[in-house]
Amino acid sequence: MHFAPDSTATLEFIRDLANTVAGATKTGLDELSSQPELIALLDRHRYSGRFDRDDTELAEVRQTREHLRTIWMLDRDSAAGEVNLLLSEAGALPYLVRHDEFDWHLHAVGQDEPLAVRIRVESGLALMDVVRNNEMARLRHCAAPDCDGLLLDLSRNGSKRFCSVRCGNRMNMVAFRERAAADEPNGYAPSDYDL
Repeated sequence: MHFAPDSTATLEFIRDLANTVAGATKTGLDELSSQPELIALLDRHRYSGRFDRDDTELAEVRQTREHLRTIWMLDRDSAAGEVNLLLSEAGALPYLVRHDEFDWHLHAVGQDEPLAVRIRVESGLALMDVVRNNEMARLRHCAAPDCDGLLLDLSRNGSKRFCSVRCGNRMNMVAFRERAAADEPNGYAPSDYDL
């Protein structure tokens, strides 16, 4: 699936932001519990504009993370309503802008707005593309039963199942062990040492 480049970048940001929750991280811990973690995430995604770098900003971004995780899993009609709410609450007025190394793309609030407001508005614009293209099925929960990760499926055929290679490999190993145990009459299943 091809979305506009700025929409794809924002959807990837939403996914990465959403997957900082404890049940979706490699460490098993919340990876958005401090300013350095927030700064690292923003730097990875080359966020620009106003940064207050205080506890209020961190709390607002964490609250936005939870709201975006909820929207990610909604059906198309419900998501449309939430997207409209995100944009209207911020008084969003879309306009084209070119800055830094980025070519023309949409913004809908000024760069001097608080970070959480800019995240919600940019997310709303990207999610608007998903809703308009009837592609909410591209936004899913990881198929690993013990993972709270969200996935963005940009594959051509929409067949991605896991939020990360780590989850995919882990679930492939579980399936392998289940098949091996089913094939053995005495119930033997290979251990990690057998591999």
